[in-house]
Amino acid sequence: MAVSPTKKTAAKPATGTKAAPAAKAKQAVNAKKAAAKDATKPAAKAAEKRATTKLVKAAPAAGSTKDKVKDDMNSFKDKASDAARNAAERSKEKASEAALSIGKILRDSAETIDGNVGKNFGDYARSAADAVDNFAGKIEAKDVDSMVDDARNFVRKSPAVAVGAAAAIGFVLVRMLRSGKDA
Repeated sequence: MAVSPTKKTAAKPATGTKAAPAAKAKQAVNAKKAAAKDATKPAAKAAEKRATTKLVKAAPAAGSTKDKVKDDMNSFKDKASDAARNAAERSKEKASEAALSIGKILRDSAETIDGNVGKNFGDYARSAADAVDNFAGKIEAKDVDSMVDDARNFVRKSPAVAVGAAAAIGFVLVRMLRSGKDA
């Protein structure tokens, strides 16, 4: 069975006296909303102006805060750089002293080697002591910045050797630290 579609028609507003009061009430509500909206426009504009003024006044403060943070960071960077340079200088002095003491040990043991093994091996020990002393002198003569530049150039020229040396030094340091914990 077929159902016939029913046609929906929009209800026509009554033009009688009953519809007129509802329409007037609706118009009155809309008029009140519009009046309230118009009344808040000056207040909204005044609030916006106050907010903009506060932002403009706060902008220099934000800029000065940003400058202060930059100055503080630069000061911190300078202090850290100076501390690192001082630590490197102390380490350089200790390395030079250690190399000199190794040279002295080699030189002192050269006489013992002369008597026990032979003069040729004693001469090898003396030449090794001289090489270590020359190395210590080079360490003392250079400043830290030129040493850092030399290290950078070495890494650029032969990165594989630098990585291998870093790995070997790391391995030795870890072994030393572990042996220190066990003791």
